Amino acid sequence: MKAKFITLEGVDGAGKSTHLSWLVETLRSRGKTVVQTREPGGTPLGEKLRELLLHESMHLETEALLMFAARREHLEQVILPAVQRGNWVVCDRFTDASFAYQGGGRGLATDKLAQLERWVQGEVQPDLTLLFDLPIDIAAQRMAGAARTLDRFEQEKADFHERVRAAYLARATENPGRFRVLDGRQSIEQIKNQLEDIISSV
Repeated sequence: MKAKFITLEGVDGAGKSTHLSWLVETLRSRGKTVVQTREPGGTPLGEKLRELLLHESMHLETEALLMFAARREHLEQVILPAVQRGNWVVCDRFTDASFAYQGGGRGLATDKLAQLERWVQGEVQPDLTLLFDLPIDIAAQRMAGAARTLDRFEQEKADFHERVRAAYLARATENPGRFRVLDGRQSIEQIKNQLEDIISSV
């Protein structure tokens, strides 16, 4: 079976990170060589940009450009070489997050994001995107219990996260062949069972 590029998306608190390690280990147990990575980040340069993006205030367009700059490096250094080797790549967020956060959340024009998407990645898209969806009030309750300092995206008000969620769901509707939407209100075991079914059919 050929290599696959899988991304996990969702609003903060929706359960994406909870299932990431399990998914990677499950794929490895089935004999796949898996590269686990994340955005922004994934490379030494990308991780430096991540620190700026998560903790420094900046102009919206600067934010979007830095996200895509980190993504170009990520594709060149990690994602494309891994897929070419026949490895599976599981990535915590990718371009859908830019459409959700910089587009939906911050209000950057979709056509600008689409131009950056075409420029930075060409025809490259994930084979499968798992979208963990959750009502914002429940997500906020989960984030309130986080034992760490929240980054500047996580600290945004509820209306920002509502727009992010709406943008994610719109993106899923526009790309039904690539997206699988999982209800984050379900139990961890219920979601794992759904993930088992999904990855068995990839």
